[in-house]
Amino acid sequence: MISRVRAADLLSLATIGMRSRPLRAALSILGIAIGIAAIVGVLGITRSSQADLLARIDRLGTNLLTVANGQRVGGDAARLPEHAATGVARTDGVQRVTATADLAQVQVFRTDRVPAYRTGGIEVRATDPSLLGTLDGQLATGVFLNEATTRYPVVVLGHDAASQLGIDRVDAGTRVWLGGHWFTVAGVLRPLELAPEVDRAALIGLPVAAEHFGFDGHPTRLYVRADTDRTALVATMLARAANPAEPNTVDVSRPSDALASRLLVADSITSLLLGLGAIALLVGGVGIANVMVISVLERRTEIGLRRALGAARRHIAAQFLSESLLLSALGGVAGAVLGIAVTYAVATSRGWQTLVPVTGVWGGLAATLVIGAVAGLYPAGRAARLNPTDALRTS
Repeated sequence: MISRVRAADLLSLATIGMRSRPLRAALSILGIAIGIAAIVGVLGITRSSQADLLARIDRLGTNLLTVANGQRVGGDAARLPEHAATGVARTDGVQRVTATADLAQVQVFRTDRVPAYRTGGIEVRATDPSLLGTLDGQLATGVFLNEATTRYPVVVLGHDAASQLGIDRVDAGTRVWLGGHWFTVAGVLRPLELAPEVDRAALIGLPVAAEHFGFDGHPTRLYVRADTDRTALVATMLARAANPAEPNTVDVSRPSDALASRLLVADSITSLLLGLGAIALLVGGVGIANVMVISVLERRTEIGLRRALGAARRHIAAQFLSESLLLSALGGVAGAVLGIAVTYAVATSRGWQTLVPVTGVWGGLAATLVIGAVAGLYPAGRAARLNPTDALRTS
């Protein structure tokens, strides 16, 4: 008569080692759980952060281009023509353009008592009232420059510049010492992710820059809004439109590309962390294999007795293989739950939408079963090959 083992009995047999050595089993499960938690957590956090970044790019727009003065072949700094903005504005596909100029020798301070060498990295830029619309910016407080205030000592501060100067609100008496003159602060901008140089700048009008600081009319940076579906084509035409005589000295860039590049960086970091998670998972598998080998050695009497009572080799092998699979499965489930919890906690703290890739969870669980099967093959085969007489004699 062929001996049989029911599935219910096999499950009970598979848990004997876990019930007799709970601490050892828990540590084995923990090794697998750490590996799966790392994989699920990395995938979930990466997916959530990438979704947030893509949403920010869509919200900010990808049709903003910048045109800046570059360098000539000899390394000397080039200059944009005075009418560069006019040429760019006439380019087909351009919606709006605003010229700005960096006033390199002009410094801004909270009072006239601050030493000149303590600039704080705040730039002074001359611009016109269209800048706010071109950048799609918003004011945190106050008002922006207009056609009237560009002719007077009035300044609007970028977000970072205002923070460094200690200005968080604007009233009639708020002023700064700019280039040796008192300038009234009219407003403070909200952060501009696509124009960080404006965040750390003090903005004044082009006419007052010419009057007080000798601005010669040559811009250093143009901000251009193009038709969204023609942005790439417009970018190829801006250098010649801005400086027909020396187009090779003009730098054209799209600020949103800097945000998009973070996706590539995130992908490379994700690959590295997934590799570390896979190593942790492999170490957990080795731990299970070690536990199963020790379990076989400790339970020689049980194996010999079961074989003497009629258990076949395949029954013994199935018992220990099932125990290995059960340890791995429990570790996989615990790791998946932990990884999802970590993803939710990080995404919630950062204000992201929580996204957990289902394929990552199921793939991790499948990997644990494969590792459990591989880890249990040798111990199960070794247990099945034990001779019942030898097992009982040496026990």
